[in-house]
Amino acid sequence: MNRFLIVFCTVLFGASTAAALSQTTPAPQMSRILSLQERAALQDSILELRLQRLAPELMRREGIDMWVIIGREYHEDPVLKTMLPATWLSARRRTILVLFDKGSNSDAKSGGVERLAVARYDVGTAGKFFRSAWNPAKQSDQYKRLAELIAERVPKRIALNRSTDFAHADGLTETEYQAFLKALPTEFHSRIVSGERLSVGWLETRLPEEMRYFPELCKITHAIIAEGFSREVVKPGVTTTEQMEWRFRERINALGLQTWFHPSVSIQRADPIANTTAPASAKPGSETIQEGDVLHVDIGISYLGLNSDVQQHAYVLKRGETDVPAGIKKAFANANRTQDILLKQFKTGATGNMMLKAALEQAAKEGIKATIYTHPIGAHGHAAGPSIGMWDMQAGVPGAGDYPLFPNTAYSIELNAETAIPEWDGKPLRIMLEEDAFFLNDQAGVQYLDGRQLSMILIKP
Repeated sequence: MNRFLIVFCTVLFGASTAAALSQTTPAPQMSRILSLQERAALQDSILELRLQRLAPELMRREGIDMWVIIGREYHEDPVLKTMLPATWLSARRRTILVLFDKGSNSDAKSGGVERLAVARYDVGTAGKFFRSAWNPAKQSDQYKRLAELIAERVPKRIALNRSTDFAHADGLTETEYQAFLKALPTEFHSRIVSGERLSVGWLETRLPEEMRYFPELCKITHAIIAEGFSREVVKPGVTTTEQMEWRFRERINALGLQTWFHPSVSIQRADPIANTTAPASAKPGSETIQEGDVLHVDIGISYLGLNSDVQQHAYVLKRGETDVPAGIKKAFANANRTQDILLKQFKTGATGNMMLKAALEQAAKEGIKATIYTHPIGAHGHAAGPSIGMWDMQAGVPGAGDYPLFPNTAYSIELNAETAIPEWDGKPLRIMLEEDAFFLNDQAGVQYLDGRQLSMILIKP
């Protein structure tokens, strides 16, 4: 870990990673948002560590000695985007990155992996990330230069980002693939393999240094929700769900952050006519918030090259009420229990479908009507890694659900539990929770990055 990163993380984030990964509901406090320049410096420091440590580890794990990543400006491979400096907002014309494993003893600084850019420019100052290996004045054809580099190194297995199950690992377009094949000597064609597992591994795996600030992103998200679900913002009989959605988005923008999807606010209430358990695809239009409503929000924020995804609930107290009705408390407890059940299924090597099946079976044994649709999170909101159900695929997710769980990976623990509410004449309430968590290893298990919601946020009328 370089000196800059040690000082940066210590000053800004203070508490240890273990303390940050707490299981309790934290006080909603807004962390300081870093300037764009501070963010860029931190992100580039992390990228340097990932290329030095993670790239060699994954290439050797998957038996790949050359990884070729190709993308064009504004149509970048998802993996390529994560290997560019923070000041590069897109690729430059056609950018080709080559990682070649020369062996663990060849170069300690690079982890033994040579990093070349078949591009007009170094990637990073003085080739810090990838050194330019193409001079158009000497070889005008970019793909012929790539072929020369490959022939010089004679790799045994050449990984290209082509995948059936993961869009994140399918970034090589057909046009570029055919141009690559045309330039590559035929003797190397049989050595081309899919870079699917290599790409997914790169995108899903988090270094300890990254986990020093990932919890800060979740803390910021929680603080924004707490601000919105407050007496100062919600005025029963006046405030609408659409106003709340835009209020959340404007707040995120005002903080200098971005949301990777439009925030969603919805209502469930005792009214027997209101359609309160429809799937997201059937979400009703804007509604006016009333006393006695259960509010739900879904928000995801992008910051420091990572993403959050959180769903929480609030209850609008009726006049004379001081707490949530007992039936709603029971419904919330059922959803929390479903989270507990799911987290116990996280074991290295277990597939998403295996974890889904075991969790749903246990929930059913306990009389909980649960739906689980947990997904990886990190460089993308709906990120690469094992899918643990989808809301409309409770029997398993073909392909992505068959991918195994690896250590050092993060997940949005997303699910719901439906419970009949006596105070609502037996009408069901669906508690839809989502909290970001980290699976370190089998010994440490899964821990929430900034706690989880254990009870309704109360909004006084």
